[in-house]
Amino acid sequence: MERKNLVPYSVYLPVEYHERLKRAAKDRKASTIVRDAVKMMLDGNNVYRAAYNKGVTESANIIRNCKEAKMVVVNRRDLGVIMSDKINLLLVK
Repeated sequence: MERKNLVPYSVYLPVEYHERLKRAAKDRKASTIVRDAVKMMLDGNNVYRAAYNKGVTESANIIRNCKEAKMVVVNRRDLGVIMSDKINLLLVK
């Protein structure tokens, strides 16, 4: 990508990711990694969407099947089901 078509943008990262990005910067890969990730996410890339949705679904299933969450009942529904339903709202269509 031509440099004249690029605009700088700041972002706050967790310390762990900042350190990993600094290591990637030594190989001149940091900007490309961030740029590709942002483009893939914002463009709705199927690979990104599939991986994201898989993570959301797996998280919801873990909570739904948590025996401790099943012990708490709110309005005749166990907490695991309530929470997993809320998490599933994060799925990207």
